[in-house]
Amino acid sequence: MDKNSFEVIIIGGSYAGLSAALTLGRSLRKTLIIDAGKPCNRQTPHSHNFLTQDGRTPQEITSIAKEQVSKYESVKFYKGLAVGGKRISEGFEITTDQGESFTAKKLVYAAGIKDLMPAIKGFPECWGISVIHCPYCHGYEHRNKKTALIANGERAMHLASLVNNLSKELTILTAEKHQFDEEQLQKLENNNINIIEEEIDEIKHQGGQLERIIFKDGSEEAFEVAYAAIPFEQNSTIPMDLGCNITEQGYIEVNPMQKTTVDGVFACGDSSSMLRAVSMAVNGGHITGAIINKELTEECF
Repeated sequence: MDKNSFEVIIIGGSYAGLSAALTLGRSLRKTLIIDAGKPCNRQTPHSHNFLTQDGRTPQEITSIAKEQVSKYESVKFYKGLAVGGKRISEGFEITTDQGESFTAKKLVYAAGIKDLMPAIKGFPECWGISVIHCPYCHGYEHRNKKTALIANGERAMHLASLVNNLSKELTILTAEKHQFDEEQLQKLENNNINIIEEEIDEIKHQGGQLERIIFKDGSEEAFEVAYAAIPFEQNSTIPMDLGCNITEQGYIEVNPMQKTTVDGVFACGDSSSMLRAVSMAVNGGHITGAIINKELTEECF
């Protein structure tokens, strides 16, 4: 077999990709992980809600995972960015930003998504530190703090209901006219949750730790933490170039076995699931590896 030819290529070497590689490595499958080393949670100080790893930094978890996966000789690592993909007679061909190409029978897309930062000064520096997306991932560490919810409508109500159990000082920042009906407004009032409709101009912080929020009208208010719902896009167009369906929410469409709508292409992790947690990524990667091994076995046995 050619040195650039593999049974499986995994695009993305974070939790989902490494989990898939571990399962494949344990079945002696010749596997290549292509990874640029820029995970979306690289700014997050600690990872939570993953049993046995609660409180570790994302980098610690990744380092342990890479060390364990590296013990399986059939798994190889390539540091670089996958920039192109096409179907060939033997399966798929992936090209990198360094001009190299690799082929495989099966393809796993685990490169995740890219958060699209709003045009608010200070927002990117605080993202994942004190401006957060998930109460399950970070809420406990920010309990009992004065909290802003940067959202509107149903999304704001959902966040408010969850975070209300963690802090009693909540304010919803809609950045425009609120989108709540009378029943929702009554719920917010009953729970002493205020609404500010002014557009946000800047987040003042120290080293990513939120201190106060400045509004376009010049007013400001002190906060210690903020939850925000922001848009995203896929990190690469490779799945779409290969013909994979994308859901209305922007995720790669997969079935319960992590199979996309293109035969031989799998997706796992944040690219295909709204559940952005390390544990969920690891689970999806394990399923992916097991199903790919099953398919490869059936094809040659």
